[in-house]
Amino acid sequence: MTTVEARGLGKRYRKFVAVDDVSFTLEPGRTTALVGQSGSGKSTIAKLLLQLERPTSGQILVDGEPVARRGAAAAAYRRTVQMVFQDPYASLNPFHSVGHHLERPVRLHHRELTGPQVRERVLHLLERVRLTPAEEVARRRPHELSGGQRQRVAIARALAPEPGILIADEPVSMLDVSIRLGVLNLLADLQREEQLAVLYITHDLATARHFSDDILVMYQGRIVERGPADDVIINPRHEYTKLLAEAAPNPERRIKNLQP
Repeated sequence: MTTVEARGLGKRYRKFVAVDDVSFTLEPGRTTALVGQSGSGKSTIAKLLLQLERPTSGQILVDGEPVARRGAAAAAYRRTVQMVFQDPYASLNPFHSVGHHLERPVRLHHRELTGPQVRERVLHLLERVRLTPAEEVARRRPHELSGGQRQRVAIARALAPEPGILIADEPVSMLDVSIRLGVLNLLADLQREEQLAVLYITHDLATARHFSDDILVMYQGRIVERGPADDVIINPRHEYTKLLAEAAPNPERRIKNLQP
């Protein structure tokens, strides 16, 4: 089990400050929601954690030690932190089968496995994300799957290196409303059963409340509010959080307003 800590992270692009003095900890078996509008800095945080961008200030620590930029320690960190991207249509190559998409990370991160063992691992990953019969799904290409099924393949691919940290960047925003719940429930199950530390990036405060243990509210590159999910939603302190809470769907509030 792995703990990742962001300590005083900052990212500046010339004169534009995308992230300013952001600190938080991702702990095993817990989901932290990073909530904010487009342009607030959420995706920049994900890029910093993935080492796709280098922070202008601050540092990232894994189990208390600064993350290395090169060598075996850096490679181990990249295995530990994996990403589920927003768009399941763009994140999968339409020319390759589902099996191919999963075989590549399995072979890369588990070089000790034989061919049959790689195949067995691929089928296990598909079953793990509730895509069955696994052998049939492995033969398909992405265009033969629904949006929800593609996102499950993307989740399976992220699980292939056996990570400790899973970053889910708006993982259901491109999906039909009718299938979003199933994907979110799958992520919640994986978080609990695999003891993953999950960073759930979203602009939707309602799903953040129901699928997260803690919420970080981000506004103009800074964390303006944090705390247990229910506390942040029920008793928001920052004006921006209050606006988000008022905009979130609330069936109880709707019923109350309809009463004479």
